[in-house]
Amino acid sequence: MQAKPEYRDRDETEVAVLDALADRSEEGMTVFELRSHVEVGIDSLEGALGSLKEDDLITVDNEGERTVIVPEDHVIGPAETDDELGFVDELRRRLPF
Repeated sequence: MQAKPEYRDRDETEVAVLDALADRSEEGMTVFELRSHVEVGIDSLEGALGSLKEDDLITVDNEGERTVIVPEDHVIGPAETDDELGFVDELRRRLPF
């Protein structure tokens, strides 16, 4: 699983966090688990988590002694879709012509 296409135009770290969370959407991940999957500095990770939380794309749950970050359901999509854009279609979508 990964983040839906409409969320993939965000900052690279934010997309990496969403993709990592999508893989474990049921149980969520701690900050330490996320850091090992995303492989960025703690400051970058903190900034990405703040932006995602502010935009209501993640939820932070306190499960006893653990704080777990979970993606919102509307953020997660299939890893691949049947109607994936071809290379030329993707270029047209990204470039302003």
